[in-house]
Amino acid sequence: MANRDFDIVIRGGTIVDGSGGEPFIGDVAICGKTIAAVGRITGHGAEEIDATGRIVTPGFVDIHTHYDGQITWENRLAPSSAHGITTVVMGNCGVGFAPARPQHREIMIKMMEGVEDIPEAVMSEGLPWNWETFPEYLDAIEQRHADIDFAAQLPHNPLRVYVMGQRGADCEPPSAQDLAQMRALTTEAMRAGAIGVTTTRHLAHRYRDGRNVPTVSSEVDELLALAEGLREAGTGVIEMLGDDRISGEDTIALLRLLAKTSGRPLSFTLTQPANGSDRWRVILDGIAQANADGLAVKAQVMPRPVGILIGLDLSLHPFAFHPSFRAIAHLPLADKVSAMRDPDIRSRLLNEQSDDPNEFIKSIVDDTEWLFPLGNPPNYHPEAEDSVAATARRAGLDPREVIYDELLKDEGHAVLYRPSANRFGARFEGAGLAFLKDPNVLLGLSDGGAHYGMICDAALPTYLLTHWVAHPDPAKRVELSRAIRMLASDTARAVGFDDRGRIAPGMKADINVIDLARLRLHPPSPVFDLPTGGRRLIQKADGYDVTIVSGQVTYRSGEPTGALPGRLVRGARKAPASLPEFELL
Repeated sequence: MANRDFDIVIRGGTIVDGSGGEPFIGDVAICGKTIAAVGRITGHGAEEIDATGRIVTPGFVDIHTHYDGQITWENRLAPSSAHGITTVVMGNCGVGFAPARPQHREIMIKMMEGVEDIPEAVMSEGLPWNWETFPEYLDAIEQRHADIDFAAQLPHNPLRVYVMGQRGADCEPPSAQDLAQMRALTTEAMRAGAIGVTTTRHLAHRYRDGRNVPTVSSEVDELLALAEGLREAGTGVIEMLGDDRISGEDTIALLRLLAKTSGRPLSFTLTQPANGSDRWRVILDGIAQANADGLAVKAQVMPRPVGILIGLDLSLHPFAFHPSFRAIAHLPLADKVSAMRDPDIRSRLLNEQSDDPNEFIKSIVDDTEWLFPLGNPPNYHPEAEDSVAATARRAGLDPREVIYDELLKDEGHAVLYRPSANRFGARFEGAGLAFLKDPNVLLGLSDGGAHYGMICDAALPTYLLTHWVAHPDPAKRVELSRAIRMLASDTARAVGFDDRGRIAPGMKADINVIDLARLRLHPPSPVFDLPTGGRRLIQKADGYDVTIVSGQVTYRSGEPTGALPGRLVRGARKAPASLPEFELL
């Protein structure tokens, strides 16, 4: 190497290598796209990065995102890429854009609008639709360059409609021929480079008009067809969002059947429901037994409340579906605020009832008991008695009037936080305490690339490091080495990416240099930079000094460098032969 020994040398940092082992002081050398050496490096790099006082971690792997559309129209997979994430997996929850025949494209768009809160106009303008089959979709996005790597899963809903046409969209049961074709196309997708197949049976997954998406009604034989497709391919994973209508015991029986039939790893979305049911514990115990019996089953969890953000500049708020608000909903924010300050409009809005065909969404806006000021820095763990409604009642005020005034603060830019699932325990910390130390959970549910106007959980890595790793209560604190392992190597291995998620010679050079003492999460805020000027929530952070993807610096001090080394990851990736093995914690 002329005039240098390495492309980059990161010097003097505290290396948290992703194995779960103790952090250590050392250097990391990079050649091309690969980590060349770790330890004391005597050679020099074309670029030298001083990591003294910083932690040096593997790039984080997010296995639950929805960038299926965003990757086709832009090169930055934000907000995920601003939080140390260097690889994302999309196509979750059984929704996506491939396979799709031309006559079914509108169905796919409306499905994503309802399930993932992506505006129809954004997708209609942004999607190039230069594919029909799933292998063609992979070929199309393989031409895209991004700031981080991305991988795709085959979503069940588009597959069902592709095979069955309108019968599939109308939730009719499949024929034996339909099942055979779904099985064959699943195998084809895996062999083309899909890393898994995903499905949903969750009642919350609806079109905007309230109809359930097609797979909510899928019977077990249809799910088994997908599993058999994986078995024939010999590769791929299953991601599933379950059916709250069946018991925890029946859920476990289904998960075991799918894992056994496919012979492949399976992950299942798990939350603590707001109704107080202990069904989640039955499922977590059942997953532990499944692993003890040799089945590869994991729970995808979010270690904080699944928080819906409420505001006049966002998708939802308690007056969004009132007739008088619908009349002004199209106005610019400043004009909406001005109108809502009119005493007559205020009186009408406070006395009207919401009206919307989507009962799930309507239930969110009608429940005004669980609204909290989000604050800056954002507080995802308030005391229950600090809700707007509780505070109002203590002052002898009408909670709805106080909520109304809260929404008008900061000229309508105020954001309220509504913890939904996972809101049990003191300060809503129950989910983190239950999930984070369980050996059979995977961090997921960030939903990056989706819920553009109501959820911004893609900052999960920053939240984990600032809340749980830095928790003031030692009994609740998560060790740094475990947190980094969960964010990087556990998620990477779960989807077959054994070439990343560790800092070791031969591994892919995806690395973060983080000033942990300065790490800070900013509140989410809307920007209007999607196709047609569409809105999305962005959440920034301080403390990410450097992020490296495939040996190229992509972010410095949280700002993009313009480098776009991110590429499509097709299929599983093998670890370098020299990588030392490590045991599951």
